[in-house]
Amino acid sequence: MAATAMTGSISVLLADDQELFRSGVAVIVDAQVGMSVVGAAADGSEAVRLVDELAPDVVLMDIRMPGMDGVEATRQIFLPERVNRRPKPVRVLVLTTFNLDDRAATAIRYGASGFLLKDTTPVMLRDAIRTVHSGNAVLAPPDLTTLMDHHFRAPVPVPEAYLALTDKERDVFTAAARGLSNAEIAAKVFASESTVKTHIGAILRKLALRDRVQIVVFAYEHGLVG
Repeated sequence: MAATAMTGSISVLLADDQELFRSGVAVIVDAQVGMSVVGAAADGSEAVRLVDELAPDVVLMDIRMPGMDGVEATRQIFLPERVNRRPKPVRVLVLTTFNLDDRAATAIRYGASGFLLKDTTPVMLRDAIRTVHSGNAVLAPPDLTTLMDHHFRAPVPVPEAYLALTDKERDVFTAAARGLSNAEIAAKVFASESTVKTHIGAILRKLALRDRVQIVVFAYEHGLVG
């Protein structure tokens, strides 16, 4: 509820080719305090267009749709030119019928904040929307590690921006890349949680990353986690 209280109602866009599923999810979302569905798309192209038009806080994105699928839609949503035009961040939460879906992993690399199985409970869906809206991942660290391990066989060179991080920021980066919470990171690096939050903010800014999920992706992409 913290994110809702600070920013008002969380606006949600639904993207799924099954009308019955969209309608059911809309009923669940609209029944939650501090959430509302602002639009629905039947394919990826429509989802991209509606994100541009409606600027929702969270997109529930079906991964498998005819025409443009959820992976490509996610990639287009997070194209730099689109991101730079937005008045506020948008988070994408992928919906899939397959656990540890390879396509979901690709969508996460493109900018999605995690994934949920389509048979999730209304409570889990509500909590997931709030979690991604606050900039966190909806994916257990072991699952995220498994996904990333399969996708990054040959790491690419570390960019100069990472080398510019301070020693403390690198310690926090490594802990965050391994899925630790702020409290766990604070204990590990002997700092307060508020200091950890400050370091996380600096890391995201210096590396031009959107959220903590992208810290994990960045770490695996560049071979910074063992």
